[in-house]
Amino acid sequence: MGGFAMWFKRWRVKSTAEQPSAVCPLADLAAWLRTNTFHHSNFSDLRALVSKKQEQGLTISLCLPTFNEEKTIGKEITVLKSELMSRYPLVDEIAVMDSGSTDKTCEVARAFGAEAYLASDILPEAGARKGKGENLWKAIYQLKGDIIVYVDADINNIHARFAYGLIAPLLLKPEVKYVKAFYDRPLTVAKGMRVSGGGRVTEILIRPLFSLFFPDLTAIIQPLSGEYAARREVLESIPFPIGYGVETAHLIDVYRLWGLQAFAQTDLDQRIHRNQSTQALGKMAFGILQTFLSRARSMGLVTKIPDPSQVLRQFQVRDNVYEQQESVFQEIERPPMLEIPAYRKKFKRQEP
Repeated sequence: MGGFAMWFKRWRVKSTAEQPSAVCPLADLAAWLRTNTFHHSNFSDLRALVSKKQEQGLTISLCLPTFNEEKTIGKEITVLKSELMSRYPLVDEIAVMDSGSTDKTCEVARAFGAEAYLASDILPEAGARKGKGENLWKAIYQLKGDIIVYVDADINNIHARFAYGLIAPLLLKPEVKYVKAFYDRPLTVAKGMRVSGGGRVTEILIRPLFSLFFPDLTAIIQPLSGEYAARREVLESIPFPIGYGVETAHLIDVYRLWGLQAFAQTDLDQRIHRNQSTQALGKMAFGILQTFLSRARSMGLVTKIPDPSQVLRQFQVRDNVYEQQESVFQEIERPPMLEIPAYRKKFKRQEP
């Protein structure tokens, strides 16, 4: 039985709370969009946000998951640290969580004043895995904040709004537990920049799947965005796929536990980043689909399907010869951090 299946079985046994409704009426979705969807300009008064944070006695950590991001990481740290630590003390720590970069990502990060950690060095007794989800999971143990903000490290137009726009709903709405970013995504191409909505995997894969199985979650405008913030008690309670499926897993698991009202989302205007090839997006979709199917099967939403293959087959053409490429992906999942004894000891948590 896989990591999520085991967690879900335990959760079903222990949970006595009423589960969220399977289908939210369109009127309710419209109401949620009005009350829980924001624009970053709503939160431009950073002094007010600092005051709210201090009133509630909260600490906030900002995590930048990295793998070979030496070209952008210095600028990100400079912008975020100067605005959100030096000028306005909204964030208490900024840390890079690295997957084992072969460039100078960690050296650059430290030179610009951030802590930099190798994910493989954290919780060594749990072993080391490769993947963004692994970085995010290890950050829960390493970082101190009551709120953890994740911001991707490849943003060319970095601005403080990428963090405070996600933090603010958590400070202003106690019922909100998890905040997602959304934005326009012009794609950088060889001859310049092409305006596009981006989100190709979202529109081709995730939105159809959510429409079929989790209609409420179609209200999340960019479910795969790499920028989000959450309360520690949420992040420590859910499993983490180590690879491409982590964002999809978060949405499903948080929804199952707390319902749509636990979410908010903030419009950050625009995010400029690297474009990915269609083949790379195919690999992403394959990993996400594995994660989705594991949840759908465990929840009884789909039955009588065989164990899915872990081999993705794609084609390339070389000298007019079609060659099949095989890539093996297994969406291994880390358990909820609350199940890790070292974490419970460090943060004085009870065994779940």
